[in-house]
Amino acid sequence: MNRIQILRAEFLISAVNSQNYPSEKFPEIAFIGRSNVGKSSLINSLTNRKNLAHTSQNPGKTQTINFFKIEIKNSENDDRQNFYLVDLPGYGYAKTSKVNRTEWAKFIAEYLTKSPQIKFVCQLIDIRHPPTKDDIAKFKWLVEHEIPVLIIATKSDKISRNQIQKSISQIKNDLGIQELSVIPYSSITPAEKNESRSDLLDVIYDSLLESV
Repeated sequence: MNRIQILRAEFLISAVNSQNYPSEKFPEIAFIGRSNVGKSSLINSLTNRKNLAHTSQNPGKTQTINFFKIEIKNSENDDRQNFYLVDLPGYGYAKTSKVNRTEWAKFIAEYLTKSPQIKFVCQLIDIRHPPTKDDIAKFKWLVEHEIPVLIIATKSDKISRNQIQKSISQIKNDLGIQELSVIPYSSITPAEKNESRSDLLDVIYDSLLESV
């Protein structure tokens, strides 16, 4: 049995500005990544809910800041914690207008710089390819704004175990931080066998125990 279990996961609200954020305050874990990096699939895998976040083959499916309320439990001591999983629109290419992408960038930046509840940001990068210019630019922006970042290397089931370690090394080199935390993640591995899911839930739970 995994140490951290998800008891409840539900979509709460969509927002495009601070007036629409949830009124009830909980710690927030934000997820961001290039369009079509597998963000919705990862959220469904992490929460073990098949259709909690809507997936699509077309980049740009997520067009608002989506808040999901999650309740987790530590199976060792029955401690329970609530937090918001915050799904942000993808950056980079998307099947929408340049005007829309500009608007997305504005309200994403507003959220990331002004929400005091953010514990850290999970930045998703496709493990099969080197980080793109957009990946590197977004990572540097987060670091410059002193926002803690955890890199999630998605689609790890698509490559061999040996290649996973090489890809993680490349990600660290390209982002310029060798001690950077990187979790390789497969969204198709069943929850009970998914070590990367367990690792990510552990990181989330431990962060919630720290003072906000």
